[in-house]
Amino acid sequence: MDFEKQDNPAIPKLPGRETGDAQTLSRDGVETSSALSASDVVTGLETPDCIPCDCSAQEAPAESKKSGARRAAEEIWDWAKSIAVALVLALLIKTFLVQAYVIPTGSMEPTIEPGDRVFGSRITYRLSDPARGDIIAFIPPPEVRRTMQPLAPGTLSSRFNKDFDYSYLKRAVAVEGDVVGVFGGKVFLNGKPLDEPYLKNGLRACPNYDDFPIRTVPEGMLLALGDNRCNSHDGHKWGFLPKKNVQAKAFFRFWPPGRIGILR
Repeated sequence: MDFEKQDNPAIPKLPGRETGDAQTLSRDGVETSSALSASDVVTGLETPDCIPCDCSAQEAPAESKKSGARRAAEEIWDWAKSIAVALVLALLIKTFLVQAYVIPTGSMEPTIEPGDRVFGSRITYRLSDPARGDIIAFIPPPEVRRTMQPLAPGTLSSRFNKDFDYSYLKRAVAVEGDVVGVFGGKVFLNGKPLDEPYLKNGLRACPNYDDFPIRTVPEGMLLALGDNRCNSHDGHKWGFLPKKNVQAKAFFRFWPPGRIGILR
């Protein structure tokens, strides 16, 4: 057979677009495409109206300055409120809770020395009465204030109540109902010598000491003496102290650093 002269039927060309797309025929002979043309992909995308950007960079200079000034004003206001609250809290603490005292004399040696700074609890005696052995801060009787210079600074309330400028620190050795007497610097309480390990001179009597005759402490009163019994202007000279004059219980020395500790 002459293959060169044999008529080979041409392969029918499927109808479709002259593109590089892959084509398939459905059962009904309808052309379908398994891929989209590049133009179809491009035209199918939605073009955004604008490109996302850092809008803060587009703020007007005036608005930016105004915003910065507002932030600065708010920060200043926040600081002012914090300072005001701190001052109010400090005033409340000093008035009702804790007061600091500076000791200028040696009347409470060796427990408290000149230059020491101590804290006094102002709330203690709102809840209870002074007890024997407590170191108390108090306003001395009027006759003492008329003759003596201020010994310890008072609270911030001293601007309104000058009595606070005359705060003394001594030790309560007898309270209402006690029978007490002082002879040669030695306290006799309810018929017995009082054990006082805190005294500067121990059990030795003070020469030329003004005795305090034996008597009963009246209601609402107490007897306050210095630990440096031989060098203290205290109750053995001017008598009993009204409890209402007591301001605070001294409980902690916070200065100097080498002597920080609880007072006893």
